[in-house]
Amino acid sequence: MFGLSEIAVILVVVILVLAAKKLPELARSAGKSARILKAEAKAMKSEEEKEKGEEEKAAGQAAPTPQVIHGEVIAPSVVADTTSPTVHTAAKPDSARPHSQNQQNQQNQRNQQN
Repeated sequence: MFGLSEIAVILVVVILVLAAKKLPELARSAGKSARILKAEAKAMKSEEEKEKGEEEKAAGQAAPTPQVIHGEVIAPSVVADTTSPTVHTAAKPDSARPHSQNQQNQQNQRNQQN
């Protein structure tokens, strides 16, 4: 009787004889499918990298550093509405506050000169 390898050879020969007209069309179809699959895989990879970059960028913006303006610390607050950010002015530490009226006058004069 026939073995497994002989049956496989006979099936391949039968398929080649009966489907000879369809083979070029099948090969083209397989090539197109492979190109589409490759393009989709590349698009998914670039999309994942883009999302990863956006996440890292958002993480970097989540904790902004305070800004120093004219000796005062202004800490930007993180709000849900990014179109109109709010800014809160931090109070001066006790060591930066003038203790007497004379010191306050001197500080006001320095501020006016700047």
